[in-house]
Amino acid sequence: MTDATHPTGSTDPTDPTDPTDPTKHVAPGGTGAGRGAAPYDVLLLVSFGGPEGPDDVVPFLENVTRGRGIPRERLEEVGQHYYARGGVSPINGQNRALVAALEAELAERGVDLPVRWGNRNWDPYLTDAFGALADEGVGRVLAVMTSAYSSYSGCRQYRENLYAAAEPLGERAPEVDRVRHYFDHPGFVRPMVESTVAALDGLRADVRRGARLVFVTHSVPLAMNDGSGPTGGGYVAQHRAVADLVAGGVAESTGNTHEGDLVYCSRSGPPSQPWLQPDVNDHLEELAAQGVPAAVLVPIGFVSDHMEVVHDLDTEAMETAARIGLPCTRAATVGTHPGFVRGLVDLVLERAAVERGEQVDRPALSPLGPSHDRCPARCCPNLRDPGRPTLCGEPA
Repeated sequence: MTDATHPTGSTDPTDPTDPTDPTKHVAPGGTGAGRGAAPYDVLLLVSFGGPEGPDDVVPFLENVTRGRGIPRERLEEVGQHYYARGGVSPINGQNRALVAALEAELAERGVDLPVRWGNRNWDPYLTDAFGALADEGVGRVLAVMTSAYSSYSGCRQYRENLYAAAEPLGERAPEVDRVRHYFDHPGFVRPMVESTVAALDGLRADVRRGARLVFVTHSVPLAMNDGSGPTGGGYVAQHRAVADLVAGGVAESTGNTHEGDLVYCSRSGPPSQPWLQPDVNDHLEELAAQGVPAAVLVPIGFVSDHMEVVHDLDTEAMETAARIGLPCTRAATVGTHPGFVRGLVDLVLERAAVERGEQVDRPALSPLGPSHDRCPARCCPNLRDPGRPTLCGEPA
């Protein structure tokens, strides 16, 4: 459990004069935009996927857990979260909205770059997306992933799936690069500050000032965190950096400093395997025991309101808060916030300019600095299959 404080020397994510503010429109002719998105032909949104009806639930979970030997009965049990919502995950609808928002932003800037979408675990599958790109003769693709941080499950596994989708196409497969991790990009941080302030405003005035900011992300095994990022420990370090930035931005916006903690949700795997903790529900109970008057759940680990958010936070965590009498609200994820969409397009144009050999600004608000464009060979290792090939990385 780590208190979130504003790091000294970081760029203020609420400063309206901040030149890196992604809510300030970057017109064509700005950084990376003078030659559009060249050399890229297509922008590919790469996401996790989710079921869109009751009959999809178990086959989807079988895709997610393939190779782990999990019995169908256990998948049916896990699937109850989906069945309770008609067998539909919100993630596909949210990705459709994000594709439309990216298309609109690119068009507004005069950037001719088609946007496609492929999922790792459900339709539209990456394999189908790559097949269509090959049939169209697309030469170069830039991927943007709906995961902002370094980890095996949030980065390398995506890159393994990109390789698996491209490899069968042989010479017909397009060349693929990726947008860098954007956890501390202004386009991600500023919308999280805004949504956290709005969530604080949703609390009663008599408990608002003392409310604790509870920053939430998906738990992962300790071994996965230990291997994350170029030097290890990147997953937790990056989340702590974002928690610091958001807490600092909230203090600047409201004039009040709120203590904050980094906690986790959605733990899975055997009890014998150590995962990151504390669990969000346990933490809420601890806050109530300490006499904390209220809490705001801030889902910095998630780009949109998919199942981990609507079930683990909006259902389970809120039920815990109600049971223990702790006033609690939840900040919105970045979703299709205009600042987030503009930030992603800024990153697309930045990556294109880098590939053209141009000098570009690379905004990053935390002391960690801008992330790499190509993942180091030993970054975020696959502990089950270390030799599994990937795209978008440096050679071993």
